[in-house]
Amino acid sequence: MKLTALGVWGGYPTRDAGTTSYLLQSESGFNMLLDCGSRAVTELEHELQPTQLDAVILSHYHEDHIADLGALRQYRQLYPLGQDGWDGMMLPIYGHGENEYEFSKLTLDKVSEGHLYNVENGTKVGPFDITFLKTVHPVVNYAMRIVERRTGQVLIYTGDTGYFDELTDFAKEADLLLADVYFFKDKAKMPNHLSSIEAGQIAKDAKVKKLILTHLPQFGDLDILLTEAKEAAGDAVITDLAVPHKKWQL
Repeated sequence: MKLTALGVWGGYPTRDAGTTSYLLQSESGFNMLLDCGSRAVTELEHELQPTQLDAVILSHYHEDHIADLGALRQYRQLYPLGQDGWDGMMLPIYGHGENEYEFSKLTLDKVSEGHLYNVENGTKVGPFDITFLKTVHPVVNYAMRIVERRTGQVLIYTGDTGYFDELTDFAKEADLLLADVYFFKDKAKMPNHLSSIEAGQIAKDAKVKKLILTHLPQFGDLDILLTEAKEAAGDAVITDLAVPHKKWQL
């Protein structure tokens, strides 16, 4: 699997970069978006044609994670049929059903179709087996454990969450942990997002190989945020900061 950052900020776009969105690509050529925050479409164009997307999966329905869904669908709706091989494929968008109104908006006639992911038994999306864990957040959010069936590689995406013990077991021995880190260490134990040291401790205890910090704060020195997470994670974990168009091979 290859993971590419498209948007990395939490809350709102700034400094010529957007909010949470990631492109996950399998060795088989399947292209999936993890969340679709602001600027996702224009950033995606630097990586591949947005008509080449095979699926989108959403952790939750806060605006900084879904802001570009409308633009993405307009792009695919208006793109000329036949150009660059475009066949007008319906885009499956996976989300939870605990907000019926937001879920209903995922379906757009002849453009996209909303699919409920199975939070109890997991969901297959293309070459991926995905299981879910409800997190600590003001609205319903699900972390995802994404396993590529052919390789067995494991990506954990937290979506948005405060710290809770079950995250460590959920992330156990993952190849990569993509963690919401909106707070420095002086704001640990917040009820909505992880701090640098909490993400680092989860990575260390879960024995993950790589920790990537995302949903970044707009204020403060991000080098300090990274240093705090590195110190908590220890030398056995490769710890990195998300930057638009940075790529990680699992």
